[in-house]
Amino acid sequence: MRLIDAADFIALLRFESHGSLADLVSSAAELYFLPGTVNFGIGGNYSLDWDTEPEITLDLELKPDGVTIYAQLALGKDSAGLEINHIAFQKPSNDPDENTAFLVKSLNAAKFTKSYPTALAG
Repeated sequence: MRLIDAADFIALLRFESHGSLADLVSSAAELYFLPGTVNFGIGGNYSLDWDTEPEITLDLELKPDGVTIYAQLALGKDSAGLEINHIAFQKPSNDPDENTAFLVKSLNAAKFTKSYPTALAG
C-alpha cells in the first residue's frame, strides 16, 4: 500500500472512488492472502493539514472462512497500524479461547504462500 502516493489516496477518498480503492486494496492484499480475504470496507478518511504529514485510514473487511473482521488500516509517514473494530464468527463458541484459536486457524489458512518446486530425485 505504501507504493501508492498519499495524494492519490486522498483524491480517491475525497471523490468517493470506492471501486478504485477496492481494486487497490485487493491487489495489495493478494500478495499475502488468498483472493477475496481482504476487502475495502465502506469508506475511509484522511488527515491533512499545512503543518502535519498526511495520514490515511481505510476501512477493511477481512473474510477468512467462518469469520468476518471489521478493521481500519491507518497509514502514516513512519507508521502503520490495524485497529480491529469487530469480529463476527459464523458459528461462535461460548469459550473465547476456542474463538481465538479458530480465528488464528482461519487466518493462517487464508495466507497466500508460494510453493517452490522441489528437486526430483533422479
